[in-house]
Amino acid sequence: MNRPRSVLAAALLAGVLALASCAYTVSLDAAAEAESPLCANASVRLPETIGDLERRWTDAQATGAWGLPTAVVFSCGLEPPAPTTLQCVTIGGVDWIVDETDTPNLRLTTYGREPAAQAYIDTTVVSADEVLGVLSTAVQQLPATGECTAPDVETGQQDAPTAGDGDGR
Repeated sequence: MNRPRSVLAAALLAGVLALASCAYTVSLDAAAEAESPLCANASVRLPETIGDLERRWTDAQATGAWGLPTAVVFSCGLEPPAPTTLQCVTIGGVDWIVDETDTPNLRLTTYGREPAAQAYIDTTVVSADEVLGVLSTAVQQLPATGECTAPDVETGQQDAPTAGDGDGR
């Protein structure tokens, strides 16, 4: 005779658990090639933590997020970027193009990997070097198709100096 109450209690508990798990889900858009088996291979290797930041659930394929509030967002399946004059760094055997447009947040996109991956990092919370060092194991699963190169200096011309760069390169 208490069966309706136990069914109702179980249904309410299931609803509360579902709402609690959704409260921490990060809503993201999947990249165009997120369904690639290569992205799946990288995604299963994403770390559970980056520094003190715990991984959070996301609602888009081939993505990851860390921190509450979110300080790091990762996405795989982007179109590989064309050559650029933006700074390129190599960390953990992976080349990354550094976009400082949203400083102190950095957008770092793999260069010479297909499909490309991207990390968006709040550098007031965690260092980009730490994030890329941890993500490199996963990103190394994406096939390398090229690499960053140094500027062509054989012509004798130098690039214009940038802020904080005394040698013009």
